[in-house]
Amino acid sequence: MSIRKSILVIAALAAAAAGVSAFAAGGSGNDARIIPNAKVSLSQAVTAAEQHVGGTASKAEVETHAGKPVYDVEVVKGPQVFDVKISPDQGTVIAAVADKADHDDHDHQD
Repeated sequence: MSIRKSILVIAALAAAAAGVSAFAAGGSGNDARIIPNAKVSLSQAVTAAEQHVGGTASKAEVETHAGKPVYDVEVVKGPQVFDVKISPDQGTVIAAVADKADHDDHDHQD
C-alpha cells in the first residue's frame, strides 16, 4: 500500500476512534451525520469489509445507498478494487462489487 493510502486509512481510523467528531460537522447534505447514531463504528466497518474481500481498505466514507446511509469502504485485493457497502446498524455487508472505474488506479495520485 502506498504511503498516501496508508495515511488515509490511518486518518479514517483515528477519526473513528476519536468519536468521529471531525466527520459529524457539516451542512444539511452531509451523510456523515448518521455516524453518531450508528451501532457500528467506522473502524468496525473497515474490518468487516477487509475480511469480506480478503484485502486492505484504502478509503472509507459514509454514503447513501438505496435511500439509506451506509459505510462505503474501498478495499484493494491484488490488482482489483472493491466497493463494499456496510450497514451502520448491523455491521453486515450489504453489497460488494468490483469497482471498474478504480481498476489499477489505486497506485496513482489524484
